[in-house]
Amino acid sequence: MRASEMRKGQTVKIDGKLYAIVDYQHVKLGKGGAVYQTKIKSLTDGTIQNVRLRAEEMVEEAYLDKRTYEYLYSAGSEHVLMDAKTYEQISLDDDAFGDGPKYLKPNTQLQVTMYQGKPILVTLPNTVDLKVTDTPPEIRGATATNQPKPATLETGLVVQVPPFIKAGDVIRVDTRSGEYVTRV
Repeated sequence: MRASEMRKGQTVKIDGKLYAIVDYQHVKLGKGGAVYQTKIKSLTDGTIQNVRLRAEEMVEEAYLDKRTYEYLYSAGSEHVLMDAKTYEQISLDDDAFGDGPKYLKPNTQLQVTMYQGKPILVTLPNTVDLKVTDTPPEIRGATATNQPKPATLETGLVVQVPPFIKAGDVIRVDTRSGEYVTRV
């Protein structure tokens, strides 16, 4: 496709790498022709770059396939997922999966973005509900200040929680920031 046909959110392939178009702006330079000042985000490592493209320049559009998968289990550095429709299982290593195993229990639904049959991006749910397995007891008389305390969750993740949370409580954790949201 031509650079003048770009849209926000589209996925393109530049120099053999996949990028999502975050923003673009049509800019008229002094003596030269008009260009598109484009902000692109790498799908592999998340870095953002600014690129200038002439309107007639050709850019390869990449078609991504988003599928719903179910997290089954982890064995060492391998994480097994199952396609919700075809029941086909795939195995991802730690590099492709990122921080996912810290937040996931078996049977959790996630989105996997595929390009040419290969998984390139795993999108976790925004929040997950996990059970607190260990946390220090509440300190009596410490009600004047809200001092967070560490809590170990059933997946091994440690988050800071308010003092009223006890072992056995189920809490909601934001997977994007790794922070406590609320008690469930």
